[in-house]
Amino acid sequence: MKAEHEELIDSYKDKLPLLVINELKDNISASISKSDISKIMEVVSSAYSSAKINPGECVGLVSAESIGEPGTQMTLNTFHFAGVAEMNVTTGLPRIIEIFDARKEIKTPMMEIFLLDPHNKLENIKNFATKIKETVLGELVSEYSLNIFEHTLTIKLNKMLLDDFRLSVNDMVKIIKTKVKGFTLQNNEEEITLLQKGGKPEDVKNLYNLKEKIKSIKVLGVKGIKQVLPVRRDDDYIILTSGSNLKDILSMPEVDATRTFSNDILEIYNMLGIEAARQAIINEVYRVIEAQGLNIDIRHVMLVADIMCASGAVKGITRYGVVKEKASVLARASFETPIRHLINAALAGEVDNLTSVVENVMINQPVPLGTGLPGLVTKMK
Repeated sequence: MKAEHEELIDSYKDKLPLLVINELKDNISASISKSDISKIMEVVSSAYSSAKINPGECVGLVSAESIGEPGTQMTLNTFHFAGVAEMNVTTGLPRIIEIFDARKEIKTPMMEIFLLDPHNKLENIKNFATKIKETVLGELVSEYSLNIFEHTLTIKLNKMLLDDFRLSVNDMVKIIKTKVKGFTLQNNEEEITLLQKGGKPEDVKNLYNLKEKIKSIKVLGVKGIKQVLPVRRDDDYIILTSGSNLKDILSMPEVDATRTFSNDILEIYNMLGIEAARQAIINEVYRVIEAQGLNIDIRHVMLVADIMCASGAVKGITRYGVVKEKASVLARASFETPIRHLINAALAGEVDNLTSVVENVMINQPVPLGTGLPGLVTKMK
């Protein structure tokens, strides 16, 4: 693009956002005349100014109604994910509530792991999937036998599964040794015997506890990833997981860290910061809305995401999150637990300046929005 053309586009920097300007630079061809460019810029800037919200528009109320109206009519069935019976993911209204409440523990955490070339091809994807799936020792054991008199616990391992995971009995012995203290280990072809030193009859409970402990020892994989499922997307293969662990997955060299994501908003916030969390809230809510076949303008969802993240941490829309931050006593009292709010405000001597909607409705005054915003001075005859 010619320098004079770029200058002309840059002269609109105070009228248009940077993103729009950069997009125009990328898409306008170099052969176009200067007068045509100025026409294009005029059309774009008038379209942008007409898309802006008018002063005094009650964006919060419009957003609340735009999300609330389809939300109440949303089908409540929890779909299975992508037509696969194993991957059950919360969708619909329960998922929306989960996101907006900023729940610490979500019902079905999952990740979509994108891989770099050549790991995203059919022949390599299975190796990576088995590598990250959390495998515990209990899955590899075919039977346990307790001998109360000799104080031994014998574990018989499943040889076929060991071969699948490319593990040997000696590897298992090493893993058990690091986790279990106070027992002597002996092993042969496919059995490991744990002998309790100087065991007394009343120590049988220790053997039972040991058996339970051994079941949950991690052998392979990434902690928290319960199931893996390679799925084809376009030309590549990606891995869907049940369970989520962004920290360990993103540090793997095979993973494309720019596209991999989790559906746990707070985990994203802790790993990647507040901007990523805001974007994740928008994406996750929009995914639910699209899956239900609804049509909500993305700007309403963006407003909610902005409010949740405005303080620099992810706050849910609950009486402990966003509502607690409100300056107005009456607005807080109108949400939940009104008496507590009113008593605390009276004790602290708080002042309510009646700047927003709810508190003015409560005391029967015009709301400072729309036509209630400007004060009118008229000449009386």
